[in-house]
Amino acid sequence: MTVATLRLDKWLWHARFFKSRTMASTFCVSGRLRVNGAVVDKAHHPLKPGDVLTFSKGPDIRIIRVVALGFRRGPALEARTLYEDLDPPKARGTRGIEANALVAERDPGSGRPTKAERRAIDRLREGE
Repeated sequence: MTVATLRLDKWLWHARFFKSRTMASTFCVSGRLRVNGAVVDKAHHPLKPGDVLTFSKGPDIRIIRVVALGFRRGPALEARTLYEDLDPPKARGTRGIEANALVAERDPGSGRPTKAERRAIDRLREGE
């Protein structure tokens, strides 16, 4: 009995992880993707149902189990049926977690004076 397989880059494109097959192929060749724990550096690596993919996509590390092989690049709802997300990315607010983490906290009244405060300081200094 032969197990059906599909090229890794083609499956990533079918599952809508990449906008184009060329982008998926380039990512596969970069060596930043693991299939069942082994680093893959070929776009034509055979993928079968049950394989686990680990790769970084943006700020997230994605861990995906292949459930089915796609026959076409369909709509997003159809693409979600091709895989099971073992570690879904955390929900972010409108600005994102990273943007909030980079903002420094400052006590009210500390730091540079406002325009009104600066004018009040100038008025005080004129009297000296």
